[in-house]
Amino acid sequence: MRTGSEPRTARSPLRIRFWLSVWGLIWAGAGTAAFALAGRPGWAAACGLLAVVVLVDLVVILRHIRQGPHYQPGRDVPPYEPDEPDDGHFGGR
Repeated sequence: MRTGSEPRTARSPLRIRFWLSVWGLIWAGAGTAAFALAGRPGWAAACGLLAVVVLVDLVVILRHIRQGPHYQPGRDVPPYEPDEPDDGHFGGR
């Protein structure tokens, strides 16, 4: 049940996702370089692909951080009760 205090007590996971992605980008970049120097092009390509995926994730995370907070109901919006099941079946009626 929503209590009405979510806007004040909510925490965003974006900052931790950002730092975990930075950590992953460092390791993927190091893996790409190490495997390329070791003469393992397949593993170097796999680590390079992983680095690209992590980089795209970083761009998405930064975009979400820059968007700022989204709409949250204010104090004037009362808490609501969850829906009651009709007859115990999923999907309602």
